[in-house]
Amino acid sequence: MILTVDIGNTRIKGAVFEGNTQIDTFFFTKIDFQKKIENILKTHQKITDLVVASVGNVKKEPFLTFKKELNVHFISHEDPFPFSNDYETPLTLGIDRMVLAAGATFQFPDQNRLVIDAGTCVTFDFIDDTNRYHGGAIAPGLRLRYESLHNFTAKLPLLTLESPKDLIGNSTSESIHSGVVNGLVYEIDGFIDEYRARYSNFIIILTGGDTDFLAKRLKNTIFANSNFLLESLNQTFQYKIKND
Repeated sequence: MILTVDIGNTRIKGAVFEGNTQIDTFFFTKIDFQKKIENILKTHQKITDLVVASVGNVKKEPFLTFKKELNVHFISHEDPFPFSNDYETPLTLGIDRMVLAAGATFQFPDQNRLVIDAGTCVTFDFIDDTNRYHGGAIAPGLRLRYESLHNFTAKLPLLTLESPKDLIGNSTSESIHSGVVNGLVYEIDGFIDEYRARYSNFIIILTGGDTDFLAKRLKNTIFANSNFLLESLNQTFQYKIKND
């Protein structure tokens, strides 16, 4: 069994895999993650490998304390990936984006793929049908949009995510909800339309913490999977083992 751990900007996500079958999924904060991992290992005692991908500010040392019990792996830019990387600054490309691109390559072969990860940031990553990674875009996610309106204005309140009642907001709160939610939905649909106009044989994969909220609001047909990064991390690790 393999325990995959994704350290994001906001929270930590984990999943237990046996082969390509996902057995269990976990979400926890950075404060208590060591204890949570200990509990996972007690529940799933057949775990042999701990695989970590990180974009958040968590040090490696706490994970290395498990080396007596497990093989501990940190996915890095030096690892083999199933695509050629055409990014102009490859070492600045987030490991999460590389893992997502790998998962898209594994799961949807011989297609043009756009992976949209909707979390703290919304990232767009394009891999063509010849397995070349081109790059994409980075934009603020829903939470960042709410926070920026509050932090950079004098009087706008800090709101939590809520579906707008109408396109036309009839109060300050409803105007914020309309601007944040509809603005991001139109932005994502606009990106998809532009990619579709340029490329055929196309699939769009939507993942990340806001997947379920956004998927039903998009006009475009997408493959929505909030656990796509964890699945991709498991597949990337298996590819690494075969090609090291």
